[in-house]
Amino acid sequence: MKRLLPLLKGRGLRVGMVKHSHHEFEVDRPGKDSYELRKAGAAEMLVVSPSRWALIADTEDGGDPDLQCALDRFDQPRLDLILVEGFRHEAFPKIELHRPSLGKPLIFPDDARVIAIATDGELGQPTDLPLLNINDPQAIVRYILKWKQKQN
Repeated sequence: MKRLLPLLKGRGLRVGMVKHSHHEFEVDRPGKDSYELRKAGAAEMLVVSPSRWALIADTEDGGDPDLQCALDRFDQPRLDLILVEGFRHEAFPKIELHRPSLGKPLIFPDDARVIAIATDGELGQPTDLPLLNINDPQAIVRYILKWKQKQN
């Protein structure tokens, strides 16, 4: 993703990014006013500066995050594309990233929403899906742009 984002931006696209984490994380830290105000009871904390803003909200239920809820947080009219990392069980178009050396199972046989596979080796099973070189971000960007154009 770190290699794709600058290439997409270089093509003039405004890209949003959602990353699912299975772990707890803290974007704020003790001692900062925003942290202390949130811990004092603010349900949501919006921090703004001349160059960026951040909304920090604690979830109530602590359950698995909902992709649509995350997508709804974006100012979507300002974006051309939203990339999603994770949420593999959600129904949306996906490029499966697969490195056979890691020994993990492929998801495309059980997920009809996989539109292509980016890999650095042999899959070990046949597919009609487009195969992309995971180490060629330019090729992946070309595929994304071509796919996006077909969707419009």
